Amino acid sequence: MSTSLASVGAITLFVEDSQQSKSFYERAFELSPVYEDENSVVFKFDNTIINLLNASEAGDLIAPAAVAAGDSGARFQFSIWADDTEAVCRELAARGVELLNGPIDRAWGMRTAAFADPDGHIWEIAQQLGENA
Repeated sequence: MSTSLASVGAITLFVEDSQQSKSFYERAFELSPVYEDENSVVFKFDNTIINLLNASEAGDLIAPAAVAAGDSGARFQFSIWADDTEAVCRELAARGVELLNGPIDRAWGMRTAAFADPDGHIWEIAQQLGENA
């Protein structure tokens, strides 16, 4: 019997200040935390938990791997599917969220825009264009 590894349940992001990140996530995504303690704030998206963990507490979690410095640059982005990238961008602007780029029509058939949280974790809004929309 094999165990399936196809269901991602939670993603932990290492942050410098969980309270500052909490404020951003509440505003940007209009979500309330489902759990919170002095080191962590957890938000539930449709089928994924995002855990904002103070970087000072991350070492024990991932040892012997090292926690990267906050200024080392982006190594990934999250993508959120949307029916209307323009409308989502307007809503984000109304919530005080500044875009890094976009909306941009991409060669691979998506209209995208990106923004970052206070710790540089990048989120992309992506709308399918054309026949597959």
